[in-house]
Amino acid sequence: MPRDLEPRLLRAFVAVAEELHFTRAAARLFLAQQALSRDIRRLERELGAALFLRTTRQVTLTPSGERLLPYARGVLAAHDELSTAFAPEDDRPLSIDVAAPVSTGRRVLEEARLRAPGAEFVARFHSGLARAAEDIAAGRLDASFGRFAGLAPGVRTGLDSFLVRYERVAVLLPDTHPLAARTEVPLSALSGETLYAGAGNPDTTEWTDYARSLFAGRGIRLAAPFPKIEGEAEFARLVRKRGWSVLASEVFTDVPGMALRLLTDPVPLSPVSLVWRRGLRHPGLRVLRETARDVAARHGWLARPPGGGWLPAADD
Repeated sequence: MPRDLEPRLLRAFVAVAEELHFTRAAARLFLAQQALSRDIRRLERELGAALFLRTTRQVTLTPSGERLLPYARGVLAAHDELSTAFAPEDDRPLSIDVAAPVSTGRRVLEEARLRAPGAEFVARFHSGLARAAEDIAAGRLDASFGRFAGLAPGVRTGLDSFLVRYERVAVLLPDTHPLAARTEVPLSALSGETLYAGAGNPDTTEWTDYARSLFAGRGIRLAAPFPKIEGEAEFARLVRKRGWSVLASEVFTDVPGMALRLLTDPVPLSPVSLVWRRGLRHPGLRVLRETARDVAARHGWLARPPGGGWLPAADD
C-alpha cells in the first residue's frame, strides 16, 4: 500500500499519460524534462509499479498506468475543488442556486448584483432545496433559497438560514379547468382533485412534504411519483400533455395554456429562506443577506395576511 502521494507527482503522471510525450508534458507543466522524469520515477517507486513503457519512438501506458489514470484524475479534481473552496474570500465567486429563472431567489440575486457590481455571483437554476442542501454541505455550492423547515434535521444542523419571504401558494390549472375562471381558488374547491407537487423528484422533497401537509384532511390527492423533470420547456410539455393541475406559488414561470390562481380560505404560505453553509465567511454572502433583508422590508415580503395564513406545523 503506497503512502500518501503528493498531488505534484500525480499531476506529472497525468500530463505524461495525456501527452504520451515527456517533452510536451514538461512544457505543459513548465518543468524541465529531467525534473519531470525524476517525478515519474519517484511515483513508480512509491507505487511499486512501472507506469510507462518508454522507447526512443514512443511512450505508452502500462496496465498499471491505465489502472491509475482515472484515480489520479479524480484525486486531482478533488484537490482543485478543495483549493478553490478555501481560497481567500475575495478571490472566488459566491455560487448560488436560485431555484428557477422566475423565483424570489432570482430577484434577490439581481438586486445584490446591482448593489455590489464588483462582486461575482455565479447562479444556477436547478430547483429544489433538498438537492442544493446536499451540495452546500459538500462544499460544491455556497447558498440557495427554499423551505428550510422541509429539510431533514440532520441536514439543517450544518446550515444557517434567514427568512426572506412568505410566498402565497397557488394552483396552476389548465385553461379549460372549471376553476380557472375564478380569480382565487378556495382550498375546499380542490377536494377530489389530484395535484402534481414533485413527488418522485429527490431534489424537491421539501416541496412534496409541504404539499402532503397542505392536502391532509382536505380530500386533495398528491399525484403519483414521476421522474424528475428537467427544464421549463419540458415541464410545460409534460404538464399540458398529462393534463396536470400543479401546486405552485405566486412566483412561477408562465405556462401557455395554463392559469395560475392563488389559493385561499385559508391562505397557504410558502416560506422562502436564504440558506448557506454554517460558518461560511464571504463578502458576497454578506451582500446577499443585506440585500434579502432590505428587499423583504421594501416589498413587505414577511407580512402575513389577516388570520396569519396557513403554514405546516414545522414552519409555523
